Amino acid sequence: MPPLLSIENLRIRFAEGSSSVPAVHSLSLSIEAGAFLGLVGESGSGKSVTALSILQLLPQSAAVQITGKIFFYDGQKDPVDLLSLPNPIMNTLRGKRIGMVFQEPMTALNPLLPAGEQIAEVLQKHKSISRSAAQQETLKWMERVQLPDPAALYHRYPHQLSGGQKQRILIAAAICCGPNLLICDEPTTALDVTVQKEIMELIREEQKRTGMAVLFISHDLALVSQYADQVAVLYKGELMELGNNPVIFQKPAHPYTQALIACRPAAHRKGQRLPLVSDFLSPNTNSQTPTPSSTPLPLAKEKFLEVDSLDLGYATHKNWGASKTTFHRVVRSVSFDIRKGEMLGLVGESGSGKSTLGRAMLGLIKPLGGSIWYQQTNLAKIAANKWPLKRNQLQLVFQDPYASLNPRMTIGEAIGEPLRIHGKVKHKSDEKKQVQDWLERVQLNRAHYNRYPHEFSGGQRQRIVIARALALEPSFVVCDESVSALDVSIQAQVLNLLNDLRRALGFTCLFISHDLSVVRYLCDRMIVLKEGQLVEAGPTEQVCTAPQDPYTQNLLQAIPQLESGM
Repeated sequence: MPPLLSIENLRIRFAEGSSSVPAVHSLSLSIEAGAFLGLVGESGSGKSVTALSILQLLPQSAAVQITGKIFFYDGQKDPVDLLSLPNPIMNTLRGKRIGMVFQEPMTALNPLLPAGEQIAEVLQKHKSISRSAAQQETLKWMERVQLPDPAALYHRYPHQLSGGQKQRILIAAAICCGPNLLICDEPTTALDVTVQKEIMELIREEQKRTGMAVLFISHDLALVSQYADQVAVLYKGELMELGNNPVIFQKPAHPYTQALIACRPAAHRKGQRLPLVSDFLSPNTNSQTPTPSSTPLPLAKEKFLEVDSLDLGYATHKNWGASKTTFHRVVRSVSFDIRKGEMLGLVGESGSGKSTLGRAMLGLIKPLGGSIWYQQTNLAKIAANKWPLKRNQLQLVFQDPYASLNPRMTIGEAIGEPLRIHGKVKHKSDEKKQVQDWLERVQLNRAHYNRYPHEFSGGQRQRIVIARALALEPSFVVCDESVSALDVSIQAQVLNLLNDLRRALGFTCLFISHDLSVVRYLCDRMIVLKEGQLVEAGPTEQVCTAPQDPYTQNLLQAIPQLESGM
């Protein structure tokens, strides 16, 4: 019996100036009907490019050169080569025979169209049914993908939905016409562990119910190991390894697969330096040699910053004639302290108030009540014009480095600007030297000084924003989901960097994350937020091994586990 999809000798190149660069090299891969194939690898390995080529969705502006064959059998006597089909015929296949769930739901959904109508649009196009019939069927699909109150959510716009709800809308739109193949491109990357588990169970349930095949793209090896039947490993556009699960994780044959498994924070004790992919691929390195351990930093008893009964919220609206503005409370009566030199983890589901709390501690959100004591000053009460005097001591590493860098400024200018504003340099030559020193410190090249943000990878941009935040040598840093979207190898580099810089500079850090394995590896203590309230706090290892609150227990149970043989 032929496979459902067969990729044969696929080669993809992208134009770069007067030449071209390879993205995929002679890739041959197939997926059987009803199978669940996991496609893993680092950013830039060719995973998404391969998926987009199946549906002819590669950007036209990139002057793509593509050769090879992608045969789709779809129960027909003769297979069709998807690469050779004209666009009108491809339009009949997209959504009907081949569905796709994209990585970023806010980008994939039309912001000007209610969420429910975006599912109904797919049904009308491929099933040729009336608008009212499509609406009724959409409500059934919204209920099937476990969206609460479908009738109300149908008319809401994407920005009015949570990340998990938007992802469910995309899944419903992708599977509502009963496709033979579902392509999922990093569908759970930015979701917390509980929502991630719900989404994965939903995809698996629909696969079993309908018999569709799933091509699941991810850099989360533990997640893939829990759901995939087969696993394909890509590196720089080439297939390194292909095998059955769990064999490929328990007995990885290729050094690159071994490296991806070894890079995970979950595989290492706190303070142990994470290995890198280069350690395994370098001919001069023995990949079996254990990584050196570092003595954990002693935990000080001195309170560095203290939060007491903090209330945070956002103004909703003021009714006509009303004397007071109403507020939606996000954080309620939260109290905790951070010790000097400590790395404190802050965890919780999306919407629990983690980022709001972190921003309030830096004066970016004005509290509704409570106090934030730092160096005998209540940050919750100081005037806005006094904050610039504190900025050089309190810094933020944003979640999305690309969004937090000015695309029109070189990275040299971006890192140098705060040095200049806070009077850390007197001359332009001093500024350039300090910036270049910091570039080297975060493992970038001094020659990168004049490059723009778009010329760097995601991991490199994350190192740039870390350099910008730490160049002022602050005493307190908030890292807001700063490694959540990075693949395991780049994540290992950034985590090693944070540990090194923390030792060198001695700063105190609030580390916000939904990835509990990273928090367990990195942080001394952790606090858990649920719907804006603190439900558990304590030493990280104690909370992770013996959680007291049912909510924390559920978070830990939702973490996918990778049973490797390494």
